[in-house]
Amino acid sequence: MHRATLRAPGERGASTPPRSHHVNVVFKTKESQVADLLREQIMSGELKRGQKLKQAEIAESLHLSITPVREALKLLEAEGYVLGTSHRGAVVAPFQIDEVDELYELRLLFEPKLAREATRRMTPEGLAELVAINETMCDAFRKQDWPRMRSANYRFHFRLYEMADQVQTLHFVRVLWAKYPFDLLSVMPNRTADVVGEHGALLDALTERDARVVAKQLQAHIESGHRGFKKHYGTTAAPQKK
Repeated sequence: MHRATLRAPGERGASTPPRSHHVNVVFKTKESQVADLLREQIMSGELKRGQKLKQAEIAESLHLSITPVREALKLLEAEGYVLGTSHRGAVVAPFQIDEVDELYELRLLFEPKLAREATRRMTPEGLAELVAINETMCDAFRKQDWPRMRSANYRFHFRLYEMADQVQTLHFVRVLWAKYPFDLLSVMPNRTADVVGEHGALLDALTERDARVVAKQLQAHIESGHRGFKKHYGTTAAPQKK
């Protein structure tokens, strides 16, 4: 049997979930690495809303024991990404469209704050990392590789927020993102183009180390996403994937 290993989230691989990954962040526990992998696959749309996640299948795919997989699923359940089941597994949490307005309001309260603090703490290496992630996202946009673009978008935001070193706020924002259907981004073509431009403006402000402008740009980015979602789907009917 082929033995899969973990790879860093965002790398491309087999289409069957969860795909194999090599981890280059060696200080993370196995359960944290598995949680990172599954979380990103949910946000990219590789793992679909309502999809069943079986501990044994995940463990076999990643050549791990059941224990880190079980603990990873518990973590994701606490964050709202999955719902636990009584059959040694979980399902990817469904999306509730009637929560969208509230989710955006809460994102506006916390994410600009994280971005502002991250700007003050950011190192040149951290900025270079964000630039590289954004280049990956732009390349994916040009190639219309939507899962890769969503994955890079997720990594960009949370790598930035991690730099703020505000653990509790970061955890809360992860919970908010778990409830939003970022996997629907590919059926909003105008929004994908807007995201590329908005990330560019955000990077310009980050390069200038202007924390106030960074927070303002991120606020505009979130508000633009909210408008785009309501324009495409409204807030009264469940979105239909194309």
